[in-house]
Amino acid sequence: MGPPKNAVRSISQEAFDELVKENIDDLGMEPAEALQDAIETLTLQGVDLSGIVTCVPGEGSVKDNPVIQCLDRLKEFDGGSEDWNSDSIAELFEKLAELCSVEGSGNAVIATRNRALELVFSVCSKIKIEDGQALVSALKAMAALLHDLQSTETFRTVGGPSILMGFLNDGSQKLDILNSGFAVVAAAVTGNEVLKESFMELKIDELILQTLHKLNKGSTQSLYDAIRVLLTADDNRVVASQVYGYARKFAKIGIVGALVGSLQAELSSPSLVSASIALKAVAVNDEICKSIAENGGIDAVLRCIDESSEQGNKTVARVCCSLLSKLAGSDANKNAIVEKRGLDRLIKLSARFFDDPSVLQEIMAIISVLCLRLPENAARAIEAGAGDLAIQAMQKFPAVQQMQRNACFMIRNLVVRNPENRTFLLNNGVSKLIRQAKQNHESCKEAATDALRDLGLDDYNL
Repeated sequence: MGPPKNAVRSISQEAFDELVKENIDDLGMEPAEALQDAIETLTLQGVDLSGIVTCVPGEGSVKDNPVIQCLDRLKEFDGGSEDWNSDSIAELFEKLAELCSVEGSGNAVIATRNRALELVFSVCSKIKIEDGQALVSALKAMAALLHDLQSTETFRTVGGPSILMGFLNDGSQKLDILNSGFAVVAAAVTGNEVLKESFMELKIDELILQTLHKLNKGSTQSLYDAIRVLLTADDNRVVASQVYGYARKFAKIGIVGALVGSLQAELSSPSLVSASIALKAVAVNDEICKSIAENGGIDAVLRCIDESSEQGNKTVARVCCSLLSKLAGSDANKNAIVEKRGLDRLIKLSARFFDDPSVLQEIMAIISVLCLRLPENAARAIEAGAGDLAIQAMQKFPAVQQMQRNACFMIRNLVVRNPENRTFLLNNGVSKLIRQAKQNHESCKEAATDALRDLGLDDYNL
């Protein structure tokens, strides 16, 4: 049986260099021409050249590549050189991390193809926890090297999860080690279900909770990122991800309360967005959403929304609205949000960011959820100004598909059980706006049809 039809072929650095040399020696090509011919020929043959150092013979060599030079110097230390100290090791790791973080450079691929991960782990085994900066720099390099499935699988096969957990536990009192270590966790488990399971088996959820309690005045952004990625089903090799169960386990041990506390602590911090996304990742069912509310989560999110309005921070506004929408999915939370003047606060937010449809569409999504099957909330939403919001936003941003769609959903929920709301909307020309959205955007057709029908229009299908 031959190889799969779409199989990707690879080539070693030595074989590539030999092909260039043959072009020069056997075919009489100039060095630059020989290099270009080798690249084009192999590319046409479907060979993956990522991670191959390509340089014109006579103008340099593989050894001149800065990534290879960095690795060679690390190998000297790993081999027992006595002329090194923790500062020089830290400097090398910082350099490697910097090189591998340059987007589009291919440096991370070059490094991993030259066994950089194995080398970093080997060097780390010789670093003492007291050499904090060297370890922090090594962890930064490690995170930069974890760029695809192949690199994360290498991380797994060399025992990365247990080694990293050892670093995190030993350095649990050092914020810089925790920050760099959780960044490695986030990079390692991205797109890798097996590594998510490995870290959960090593009780990373308990370590995260302990860290949140220790850093009760604010935590590290990488910790929140680790929570988010651990609870995201992003490995397309897996039919049924276990992340739902992991989220329930996170909630069971008390991470909900700790994350709500983080929201309050991070109110004016750059980490607020990451903390909000982490809490949303944990909120996977009705029970957890209610638990978040019981721990003061609704108050905390509404406070963040108010703060985002005052500070003019659109990113915080979007993310916190998205989190509130998730919490509003629990019927028990809907009335709590409304009773805390949530509708008035959302309409006020929409006025603050009326120039940004990405914020408006998140606000509309929350109002839609709050009004679902609750006519008393729909009445209060109209009183607060949700109808005006829908009409004015649809007029101002006719080309923004998602906002138009969310407006249609919101209008439907405002009127489906509240026929008294129809008159105001129809008298202000909402039917024309909905028909325009239906005509202009394929994604709006179904939502627009439903909105027109529930507005009581007989020609809703036209």
